[in-house]
This record gives sequence, C-alpha cells and structure tokens, in this order.
Amino acid sequence: MTGGTAASVRSTGTPRRRVVLVVPASDERKVLSALRADCDEVMLDLEDAVVPAAKTDARARAVSVLATRTVAAPTVSVRINARGTDEYYDDLDAMASAHPATVMVPKVDGPDDVRDAVRRLGDAPTGVQALIETARGLDTVGEIAAAHARLQALVLGYADLGADLGRARTCSPASWLHVQDRVLIAARAAGIQAVDGPYLGVRDDAEFRVATTWTRDLGFDGTWVIHPAQIDFARATFTPSDDDVAYARRVLETMAAAAGGAVALDGRMLDEAVVVAARRTLARAGAETEGNGT
Repeated sequence: MTGGTAASVRSTGTPRRRVVLVVPASDERKVLSALRADCDEVMLDLEDAVVPAAKTDARARAVSVLATRTVAAPTVSVRINARGTDEYYDDLDAMASAHPATVMVPKVDGPDDVRDAVRRLGDAPTGVQALIETARGLDTVGEIAAAHARLQALVLGYADLGADLGRARTCSPASWLHVQDRVLIAARAAGIQAVDGPYLGVRDDAEFRVATTWTRDLGFDGTWVIHPAQIDFARATFTPSDDDVAYARRVLETMAAAAGGAVALDGRMLDEAVVVAARRTLARAGAETEGNGT
C-alpha cells in the first residue's frame, strides 16, 4: 500500500480515544468515579497531578485498580513520570506487571524516549502513547511518531509546551494551529492517533466548546478532559453522525462493487482519499467495516 492508505492502517484495532478523562491516581474517589464515566479511556495520572510525597501510593493504587478491574470499558491507561525522574523506572516496572492498555510517556523529547519505555515494558501486552509537551519534542515529533510499532498515539500537552515556548496562557485555539498541525501531520504520517491535550478549564463552557470543535475540525481523533462535566460534549463532538456513518458505508460498498474501476457516488467521483476518509469515519464511530471492501 502507498500514500494515505498505508498510514491509515497502523492504528487499526486500537481503542477509540474520542474523550480521555485524566484523573490523579492518588485520589481514590476521583478514580472510582472516572471508572464509571462514559468516556473511552481513563488516564490514571502518576505525574503532574500527584504531589511527590504521594507518588508511591498513587502507583500502588493504579496497580490495584488494574488488578481488580472486571469490566472492559472504559480503557484504562497510566501516565507515568518522565524519563530522568526518580520514579520513572519504578513506574515502568510496575506497569510491566500491571498491564494497563497503554503507558503514557510524558515530556517526550525524541524517539529514544519511546523506545526506552518499550524496552522496559518488555513483552507486556501494553502499548505506548507519547505526550508532546516540550520544544525538543515538537521539533522531533515526526521521528517520535515513527519510533516504534507499539506507539498508538501522540497527545499534545499545552501547559508544559506553552511554558517551554514562552507562550501566553490566554492564547486562542487558532494561535496553536502551527503546533497542532505538526503533531497531527506526524501522527497521520505514522498511521497513529492524534489526541488533543486538555482545555485547562474545568467547565463545559463556550471556550471549551470552541477549542474542542476547533481540534475536531482540524482532524484530531479526540481530546483529553480534566472534569467529568466535559465528557458529553467532547464525546459527541468527536463521534460521527449517523448520516456520516451511513455515507462512509456507501462509499466503501460502492468502491468494493467497482472492483477498482472509476466510479461516482451522488455525483461525486470516488478515489482513494475518499476511501481513507470513510474508513476513518467508521473507526471513529466504532463501526465495523467488514464486508465493505476494507
């Protein structure tokens, strides 16, 4: 396969990440509440949301949650502490045994940060995500995206990246366009997911909705949220409508029936780019594509 088709298939089979709820693993009440939330993924945080004195207990709670969890949804992943910290290898060793869906590596500066985490995880059935939140990470984001086959997603972290760049916290979503495009393009070229970092407010307000809709329209697969009140809007924003899903199915069925020949649907010529978009729509909707030429 070539072009967009090859890049589009690497992330096939990975969990949807329309909305990822991030909670401190040190807060038992928030963790238990998050596990009942209607989100795609819960990210148990061992890093920024946990004070140094509580990090050992937070790690133990994350391990306990993973050991006792009996339901499949939402997916549970863990954000570990950054490479170079005292907790980094302890976190990875614990996760190699606890088997979260993925380990989120923060402050990824280059591809070796991804590879080092994979090496430490060994044969554990655990994927990896990379948090792009430093200038170095942004500069090498293409290399990071292609670092390892176990990498499932790039996530854009605004707070730390903004501080590293010297960018004002009051910047509008549009002022991040160049940064967002770099992360998105790197993810698409590698065939992995691109997930937007959290809007830093805790309300489902107009600013949150503008920022969420903006990144959906850019092409991101989903977003992090830091409060349950934001889940419903984020999930709805990143979920294709019934009409979008129906059209995507028709595209794939029409192309399969054409067996490679030129074909039109509703007066529009179909090509491989339209097929890639249709497959992505169905993946975002969690819809099956079997029997539709995929």
